[in-house]
Amino acid sequence: MLQGWIQIALTLLIVVAITPFFGRYIARVFLGQSTILDPVLNPIERFLYASMGVRAKEDMTGWQYARAVLYSNAVMLVFIFLIFMLQGVLPFNPTGLGAPSWDLALHTAISFVTNTNQQHYSGEVTFSYFSQFAALGFMMFTSAATGIAVAIAFIRGLTGRPLGNFYVDLTQSITRILLPISLVGAMIFMAAGIPETLAGPVVVPTLDDPGISQAIARGPVAHYEIIKELGENGGGFFGINSAHPLENPNGLTNLIQLVAILSIPSSLIITYGIFANNLKQAWLIYCIPFAILVGFIILTAMGEYQGNPAVNALLSVEQAPNLEGKEVRFGWAQSALYAVFTTASMCGAVNSMHDSFMPNGGFATLSNMFLQIVFGGQGTGTAYLFAYLILAVFVTGLMVGRTPEFLGRKIEKREVVLASFLILLVHPIAILIPSAFTLAMPELSGISNPGFHGLSQVIYEYTSAAANNGSGFEGLGDATLWWNLTASFSLLAGRYVPIVALLLLADSMSRKQPVPPTTGTLRTDTGLFTWVTAGVILILGALEFFPALALGPIAEAFQIARGIG
Repeated sequence: MLQGWIQIALTLLIVVAITPFFGRYIARVFLGQSTILDPVLNPIERFLYASMGVRAKEDMTGWQYARAVLYSNAVMLVFIFLIFMLQGVLPFNPTGLGAPSWDLALHTAISFVTNTNQQHYSGEVTFSYFSQFAALGFMMFTSAATGIAVAIAFIRGLTGRPLGNFYVDLTQSITRILLPISLVGAMIFMAAGIPETLAGPVVVPTLDDPGISQAIARGPVAHYEIIKELGENGGGFFGINSAHPLENPNGLTNLIQLVAILSIPSSLIITYGIFANNLKQAWLIYCIPFAILVGFIILTAMGEYQGNPAVNALLSVEQAPNLEGKEVRFGWAQSALYAVFTTASMCGAVNSMHDSFMPNGGFATLSNMFLQIVFGGQGTGTAYLFAYLILAVFVTGLMVGRTPEFLGRKIEKREVVLASFLILLVHPIAILIPSAFTLAMPELSGISNPGFHGLSQVIYEYTSAAANNGSGFEGLGDATLWWNLTASFSLLAGRYVPIVALLLLADSMSRKQPVPPTTGTLRTDTGLFTWVTAGVILILGALEFFPALALGPIAEAFQIARGIG
């Protein structure tokens, strides 16, 4: 037990330790300050801007930035959909895979364009090597870079700067952040045993009977694996994701993946502090998602360590870890930590099956995706956190009679409407409405475990889509026309409506004239205001989803405790 808790603590310490350094580097990149990569990348970026016809120093308005995001993503969506439908005649297809069904291809294309990577397929038997690296791998970089670009534009707007140019931000997110780290990470992963090859499956005799052969799938996995985690993409090259020994062979690769998952979203809060010239406020804000993260880790880990009392009774033991659906290479502690990290960050990669977790884990993973700020999606999670901050400023100002201002700029009707629309309306609609339709038609749901757990399966699938997470509760028959199309609605609504709202909110803040602070100004860089913000997050973000939690993991926990599960 102690060893598991030590592993969890050390991983958290590593994440916190790299946060200020990485946050400062990201700030230097987007503030236009010099970095160590300038001599190599400056001429390359100038060539790219010239090729695309981008005026690098031309700033965009909120609507222009949003249109650039939507247009570019639409083009990429069509591009990768065509690759999927034509993969049977495209190269690098050693097993001769044909095109998937149109609805599966559409869902997969939307899923990867939105940085969700929700998979209703098994990678090694559905998509060719070309589809994996030219379509899915390509989107892992561009969708993650889109999220980072939106976050930077939002931070610029909050701090009174022009929003910048989307195409410049997209390019620099790839060339200066995602690609350099991915190159180093891929080489480390190859050295650790993750394959990187275009050769077909290897056929070997089985240990039980040398006369029987088994085909072992492989492919260009190592480079795919690092951007899967770093970009918070989460889509696995193989069907069982990071539980597969060729995606995650040992404790070292598991640790690198865990750190990579949280590295960018946690560091962006420090990046904000540098833009705002207020690192004190940044660290106070950082404490909110970090505290919730630690609480969910403890809750999940305790459930997995104690195990299922019904199973323990059958084994005649008082306590035994819940290892059903877990990789014994990682055990209860690393499985619980990975599950909370991947749903807190909206990565969605898994090294164990979330369907097998105790209700504690189901509660934590669902709550992470309901809140979306612990530490949230690639870039957009940071923006969500500050949207809550704006609401907290407004609510607190009303309660104590202080002027609702944030960073010297007044919070008025437009900002409150956009923040409220973003947090209180879009996310619940994208989850609860399709869930209600699916649960009302059991023949369409594909639930494998009727009852409280089955309800969690359905809610989890739409929550994962709307939160752009992509992980699955599994145990759900989701490779159907109904699931592919309805989940696509949640994917699109959960990604692009909030992005447009965030950019309009940032644009509105950037145009406001700063107001000098007075004795009536509400300070936002205090411990008290941090606690108030945490309360607003829990009240506004959690209570609207509490019925779903009560009917799912909470009810299941009572069922198990009563000994009838």
